[in-house]
Amino acid sequence: MSAAGKWGDLPMRILSAIVMVAVGIAGVWAGGLWFTLLVACIGGGMIWELSRMLGPDRERMAVPMGLLTTAALWGATLIPGEAVLPVLIAPAIVGATQLHKDRLIYGAYAAALMLACYGLIGLRVEHGMMWVGWLVAVVIASDVAGYFVGRIVGGPKFWPKVSPKKTWSGTVGGWVAAGIVGAAFGGLPLVLLSVATAFAGQMGDAAESAIKRHTGVKDSSNLIPGHGGLLDRFDAMMGAALFVMIVGSAVGLP
Repeated sequence: MSAAGKWGDLPMRILSAIVMVAVGIAGVWAGGLWFTLLVACIGGGMIWELSRMLGPDRERMAVPMGLLTTAALWGATLIPGEAVLPVLIAPAIVGATQLHKDRLIYGAYAAALMLACYGLIGLRVEHGMMWVGWLVAVVIASDVAGYFVGRIVGGPKFWPKVSPKKTWSGTVGGWVAAGIVGAAFGGLPLVLLSVATAFAGQMGDAAESAIKRHTGVKDSSNLIPGHGGLLDRFDAMMGAALFVMIVGSAVGLP
């Protein structure tokens, strides 16, 4: 591949990334209702994309499902804890029932997205801005290191049947970068958690790649220039957020 082929999309990716980082920082800093609405809107956008990918013959369901998801994520923050799970799972079930096929894929992935978004909101509310900053830094560092190391070093593919562009060099580079972030934020326990979180993010990326290959689409949408859709950009974040939520609920965060 020529140098232009390797790096041709880099300027647009950087510009879009700057805008996303600025919006993300503003949302995390504001916290409260603003951060909740930001995550809820992103979640709604991701479910809109998922509905379009898995139900191309049911395109009219995509916008209502996106709106329902946004409302459910916002509403889940206002109700008692025992009622949260049914509210979060409801959009996944409703969407799955609208499809003629791939209902299990839709339901499972949509439910995971809902829980991940809710976990991200909970991380900001319960643990504060620094923990969200750590999570975002881990995912971004892993993604950026994986992108550059993978393209510069190359080598064997990590999971060619699911994500043919990902290499082992890029994957390991992402782990190293995540570990460095963990060291900057805390001690050894956070370094280990950062590496594990980066891996969870990479699995989130792989899960979305598998759905795209299954449906034969290149990008989940074209909402973000240079990055594709919201799922293309936030798939790793969702995998990482879901993992951190599970760890936090099971054993607590360091």
